[in-house]
This record gives sequence, structure tokens and C-alpha cells, in this order.
Amino acid sequence: MAGLLIFARESFEMNTTQINMDDLDIDLPNAKLAYTIIQSLLEGQEALSDLLVVMSHALDEDVLKALTATNEWQNYLESKRNLENTKLQIEKLTDALRKLEDGISDNN
Repeated sequence: MAGLLIFARESFEMNTTQINMDDLDIDLPNAKLAYTIIQSLLEGQEALSDLLVVMSHALDEDVLKALTATNEWQNYLESKRNLENTKLQIEKLTDALRKLEDGISDNN
């Protein structure tokens, strides 16, 4: 996973014409696999979040207030904020994958 992060960071700093396929520490199929796995985890997190919203409507006001006063709830909210940042990172990764794919197509 660290290799993928290095790849993503480097590819944002490079122009597509500067990418040397031999210097990358991840190949396109594995990069696409990593993207698919990350996307699946994000979708699962969003589904869980939607379920929590539906479940919260079934709780009375006192129970809901007690729930939102817990450390677990605060951790959940922090996770939601981090998820928004992760979505932006996924968009950047997607752009980097497109550039990598275009670089491979141009070299063939």
C-alpha cells in the first residue's frame, strides 16, 4: 500500500510525458485493483452511514441525545470527515491512473 501512495504522490508531481514505466513501483493492473478495493470500502462505509441515519429515526429523542454524547459517536463523526478527504484523494488517484493508462497506450 505504501508503494501505491508513493506512486500517487509522484504521479501528481509529474507531467504525463515524464512518467517512466520502469520507475513505477506499481503496475496498472495492481493500481486498478487497489482502486477497486478502496472504492468498495468507501461504498460500504456510505451504506453503513445511511443505515445509521435510518436507525436514528427510530430512536426517541432522549436515546438519540445520549447516543450522540458518546465517544463512539464523536469517532463516527471524525470518520465521516476523514471520508470526505478520502473521496478527494480517490479522485486524484483516478486521475493518476488515467494518466498511467494513457502513458502505457502512448508507449505501445
